[in-house]
Amino acid sequence: MAQINSFEDLECWKAATELRRYVSKGILSKFPPDEKFALTNQLRRSSRSVSDNI
Repeated sequence: MAQINSFEDLECWKAATELRRYVSKGILSKFPPDEKFALTNQLRRSSRSVSDNI
């Protein structure tokens, strides 16, 4: 088992960070501009929340 010195060593944190990047760069860019401040804002905040809460 690998030694964990920081939360950044946790696999769940790494996966959450990857999800955050995927949502920001992949999913949000596909929404229409009129959704920029509604649904995309909520998706962006919720994807950040996962890694922030670890």
